[in-house]
Amino acid sequence: MSAYKLVYFPIRGRIEPIRLLLVDNDLPYEDVNCSAGWPDSWKPKLAFGQVPQLIDGDFELVQSNTMLRYLGRKHDLYGGDVKEGARIDMINDGVEDYRLAYVKLIYQNYDAGKEEFIAGLPAKFQYLEKLLKASSGAIIKGKKTYADYNLFDLLDIHLLLAPSCLDSFPTLKAFHDEIANRPNIKKYRSTDEWKKLPVNGNGKQ
Repeated sequence: MSAYKLVYFPIRGRIEPIRLLLVDNDLPYEDVNCSAGWPDSWKPKLAFGQVPQLIDGDFELVQSNTMLRYLGRKHDLYGGDVKEGARIDMINDGVEDYRLAYVKLIYQNYDAGKEEFIAGLPAKFQYLEKLLKASSGAIIKGKKTYADYNLFDLLDIHLLLAPSCLDSFPTLKAFHDEIANRPNIKKYRSTDEWKKLPVNGNGKQ
């Protein structure tokens, strides 16, 4: 199959879960850096004037969670029936809520709000811990899902912010460790290129 194209800035940011999905499932892709000429050459031609963008042949999408769901449907990462699909969507939407709070901290209130934000993480993570524990440590027992990569990345960026944040959540920690040690993902995250990628556009993490 031809390679997907991922249009974004040279950071992990919103596109990292999509990269992880493609890497883990041996799906070829090409990163397209839109930094040069962004306001004049890129922004006007994009739906909603924003990235990330996924290009699949002549089909183009923006909105990171839409892109994840599209790839989930296309590559059998959406559960086995409508109820499993709804559970996957529910957890992914919960991850999005937590990500929005993280992004607000990083870009609007990092210095003043970091300590309070970290103190509030256990109250948030307890819900994810309970959900995964109820299904044997996975979003859907025995199956890969598109939301795995979004949840993994959410946990990963929070571990950078607060390295001990999963110490009281063994199910979440095991989930993160399992995905981090999948061969393709481990290899991808061990490269110098990946290690040099900033997490966020303002350098804070």
